[in-house]
Amino acid sequence: MIQISNLTKNFGSKMAVNNLSLEVKKGELFGFLGPNAAGKTTTIKLLAGLLKPTRGSARICGYDIQKDYIKAKSFISYIPDMPYLYERLTGREFLRFVSEIYLLDEKKTDKKIEDLLETFNIKGYADMLIEEYSHGMRQKLVLSAGLLHDPEVIVVDEPMVGLDPKTSHLVKDIFRKSVQNGTSIFMSTHTLSVAEEVCDRVGIIDNGNLIAIGTIDELRKTSGVDGKLEEIFLKLT
Repeated sequence: MIQISNLTKNFGSKMAVNNLSLEVKKGELFGFLGPNAAGKTTTIKLLAGLLKPTRGSARICGYDIQKDYIKAKSFISYIPDMPYLYERLTGREFLRFVSEIYLLDEKKTDKKIEDLLETFNIKGYADMLIEEYSHGMRQKLVLSAGLLHDPEVIVVDEPMVGLDPKTSHLVKDIFRKSVQNGTSIFMSTHTLSVAEEVCDRVGIIDNGNLIAIGTIDELRKTSGVDGKLEEIFLKLT
């Protein structure tokens, strides 16, 4: 579902991502971890087509995100850590706007919008302007928008930022159900306990280089640390 081949991104003399290659399979939740400035967000933006690689490629469901970006983006949902929203729209108007971008059926979409607003407990705020939303409410709205078109691939950067414990638990449940239904999720996070709890595999990047990849048990063997992911991460980085 996600195929990254020799992906490299330079910013002048700074190499943010260095020759990254990995694959995320159908129905897999892949955690992407690393210290600050390790290259996580740059990789996320390359996957979402927001940055152009220096060399290498990223494919979504077989389509190159640079060469076949319209087709590739039809399969993907990108959920950033600091979402940009049209603040003069209401929450409901924003979700309808997103549905129109994906050319979704209006009648079916209206039902899906109401279900998502209910799921994320923002139905009571749906007709308020987004400029009045708290950060947590904005994050809930972006998550709703990301699920609206039933994407085959979700690329998400720090999904739990600004969410209360109840909503964080809800998001983890939604992600689990999504992968059970065949969705592939590429998730960058600093919350190592979340990664350990929900991820099938984890990749660790440091200074632009992928230094480890595998299941938690495989990373224990790689690191020589028979402990939690936090201990493994600290040893490897």
